Amino acid sequence: MAERNFVKTVASGIRDNWLKEAYSDYEGDTYLYKEVAEKIVKFHMIFAKHKIGIGSKIAILGKNSRNWAVTYMATVLNGSIAVPILSDFHREDIQNILSHSGTDVLFVTEEYYPGIDVATLPDLRAIFNLSDFSLLYSRGTGLEEEVANIQQTFDLKYPNGLEPADFTVPEVSNKEIITINYTSGTAGFSKGVVLNYKAFMANLQYAQDNMPLEPGNKIVAFLPLAHTYGCAFDFIFPTTLGCHITFLGKIPSPAVILKAFQEIKPHLVMFVPLVLEKIYTTRLLPKLRKPMMKILLAIPGINTIIHRKINKQLSESFGGRFREIVIGGAALNPEVEAFLKKIKFQFSVGYGMTECGPLVSYAGWKTHRNGASGKAVDSLVMKIDSFDPYKEVGEIMVRGENVLLEYYKNRDATHASLTSDGWLRTGDLGVFDKDHYIYIKGRSKNMILGPSGQNIYPEEIEAKLNTMPCVIESVVAERSNKLVAMVFPNAETEDSGTLSREDLEEQMEKNRISLNNRLPKYQQVVSIELVAEEFEKTPKKSIKRYLYK
Repeated sequence: MAERNFVKTVASGIRDNWLKEAYSDYEGDTYLYKEVAEKIVKFHMIFAKHKIGIGSKIAILGKNSRNWAVTYMATVLNGSIAVPILSDFHREDIQNILSHSGTDVLFVTEEYYPGIDVATLPDLRAIFNLSDFSLLYSRGTGLEEEVANIQQTFDLKYPNGLEPADFTVPEVSNKEIITINYTSGTAGFSKGVVLNYKAFMANLQYAQDNMPLEPGNKIVAFLPLAHTYGCAFDFIFPTTLGCHITFLGKIPSPAVILKAFQEIKPHLVMFVPLVLEKIYTTRLLPKLRKPMMKILLAIPGINTIIHRKINKQLSESFGGRFREIVIGGAALNPEVEAFLKKIKFQFSVGYGMTECGPLVSYAGWKTHRNGASGKAVDSLVMKIDSFDPYKEVGEIMVRGENVLLEYYKNRDATHASLTSDGWLRTGDLGVFDKDHYIYIKGRSKNMILGPSGQNIYPEEIEAKLNTMPCVIESVVAERSNKLVAMVFPNAETEDSGTLSREDLEEQMEKNRISLNNRLPKYQQVVSIELVAEEFEKTPKKSIKRYLYK
């Protein structure tokens, strides 16, 4: 099959759904696809006049919004390079990214604009307000007048308004660079992942062929659009089908997310494990632990009825009409996964990384296997760097169409991650089953070497601990050759009210004993420490482990 052109494919999605609702801000205004196209055309007029074209770098800094989406589309459909910046980054990191990338144009919301030091950014030519597209800063001549008169220029060119046939885009090869996506930087300064249009097209093609979404469906986008997971599957893929996408701002609380789902009733849901695990531990687990519920769940037939009822209630809390919930960004807690599978909840777990834009493996909910993260997508080949990839854990390596070209201006990082024959070392550890489903065991840099040379994966211990009473989240680390666990506790219980610190410490000791009874001797935890605040996380809600070693 001939490779489809990414820019033409996305433009067709906009053109073919002209009068449908496209992008909405949650509890805010909506753009039709026609209005999205008009704004893109206006920007392309400005860009063309000022020679902002293929290879020019356009940075976007702000929370998810319909204007963020329009700006991104105006950028990539112009053949320019998108530099999406996660709004969680610190001011110094943002300044470094703008400088390191050589950004030409910046779109930014008012809250972040005061932190931009233009004096240290010689490549920067203009800054636009992401809230209303007004010009905040320009270096050079003519841009202010061009922006001020763009509506008049547009009306002169299209006196009868923009028609679908008028919405044309430049010829952009899939070999061109589409983005420099700076990672969340869990181990220091972020690296700029360079991906081309071909990588995005491979992800888009796979989504269109394998994910259950149809034209006109509704999407709630709450994952950061500046991250490739949310960008690819909450935004670009639905746009090509003419879906109506509602954007939440910064990742809100589970309560706000569920409120939006119940109002909008999305057809496909992209999730990170943290949100689903919180719903399980705070809403479902306390009920499942009640003595009478335990008795009923042990009775055949009765337990099936209860599971069916829980499934129905949980599904309705997500709007009730989704075809599948796709979980990615981190591993799902095994206990949560096993329970969801038991009640026949329609979910799957995929595996991806920014370096693959992002998809690496996936399987739909009907073929999903407990503990697995699907099978390699058809644009990639995957191997395990071990003597026996079916029994011995090793580093996961991938090669194919959607693998990054390089880390921008970082030869050492590129050479460390990409082999001479094109294999990407993911840094993740895994093993295959006989059908080539991938089972991820953890990050190679997180692995702890046991006293007799055993490999200890802290994520596996944390997964067990996180489902125990009064535990919200945990980090297991090594100190003086012994394993300790740090826990952010939940002091509120349904039966006992608010627990004191002494009560929590007593419960944690009970948890430690129970945990160790489920672990081999070389994985035993010697102590559990309480922490006062949630662990600091990356924008995709992975704990910054390096802060807690």
